[in-house]
Amino acid sequence: MESTVEALSAAYEEFVAAAACVLDAKEQSGGQKTATTEAALEVFKQRWELFRVSCDQAEEFVESMKQRIGSECLVDEATGAAPTRPPAAPGIPPISAVRLEQMSKAVRWLVIELQHGAGAAAGAAPHPHTSAHFDARFSEDGAQ
Repeated sequence: MESTVEALSAAYEEFVAAAACVLDAKEQSGGQKTATTEAALEVFKQRWELFRVSCDQAEEFVESMKQRIGSECLVDEATGAAPTRPPAAPGIPPISAVRLEQMSKAVRWLVIELQHGAGAAAGAAPHPHTSAHFDARFSEDGAQ
């Protein structure tokens, strides 16, 4: 899971850096279409696609963990087995199914926001929520 988060974070940083390069190139060219702005846009598009792939991989990981946890719970309920905790990997704290679901929602939210905000980075009007801080807590947190 840690490597998935690190890969997603690195892809995001590269995406943001590419967006900054596009803005710099546009500013330096006075808004004119030049080879430099075109090259910056091409790199931006590549980084955007890589970031989308990283988001998809993170979402797939979360979904597979949800299915695995659900399957284990179903087997435990069907067999009447007492819930047992597998030994945690060193350095990785155990995670609850509720928290895993919250992370899945957060990843889906980010993907949706980025898909809707993709035009804003390319010069369209900014998305109304892009500057707002995302609070990863969900209504389920209050019930815990």
